[in-house]
Amino acid sequence: MIWCVEDDASIRDIELYTLNQTGFTSKGFADGASMWRELLKEKPDLIILDIMLPGEDGVVILKKLRASPKTRTIPIIMATAKGMEYDKVQSLDLGADDYLVKPFGMMEMISRVKAVIRRCGENNVSHLLQAGGVTINLDEHVVLAGGERVVLTFKEYELLKLLLSNPGIAFTRDQLTCKVWGTGYLGESRTVDMHIRTLRQKLGSYGSIIETIRGVGYRLEVNS
Repeated sequence: MIWCVEDDASIRDIELYTLNQTGFTSKGFADGASMWRELLKEKPDLIILDIMLPGEDGVVILKKLRASPKTRTIPIIMATAKGMEYDKVQSLDLGADDYLVKPFGMMEMISRVKAVIRRCGENNVSHLLQAGGVTINLDEHVVLAGGERVVLTFKEYELLKLLLSNPGIAFTRDQLTCKVWGTGYLGESRTVDMHIRTLRQKLGSYGSIIETIRGVGYRLEVNS
């Protein structure tokens, strides 16, 4: 759902028509007040927001959208007047994802909408690995088991990350050693087993998601 916040009815109508004709669903709003009322009921996938609006202008609305945890991730394209370089820079500095300079063509609008949705979709991909009650937050380098934080050594973390990234895949001890310790590792042959054992202990009852494959090595149990 794409929202167009534009006080000029003729521009708003052609924006909505073009969006609908190119496979999007859309809604139009003549001012910020009507948009805020609709936000109480639903959240759009993207907002095309004009700067020059009656009542609250687009910059004020942008600031409020970015300040609220409920709306800060909504992609926003600002519509700025031709020659207003300051408006473009200010909008981007305040968190707008892109801008359109009036008068703009409808195909340019559609192209920018698609690009922003694609880019924001990539940025919003969850950096979490999850299975059987165990979660790794890759950004924060945090491990949770049943919602409780678990402190792991670096190698334990790397082992768990590798297994969670490849559910159902059986790794030999040599493969695990190579991927986690590196190809030049010359330590004990049972190092992997010792780390798996302590990893399971730290995960408690959730450690059972790491399955031993006799004569082979280990894998993450897919059905856990």
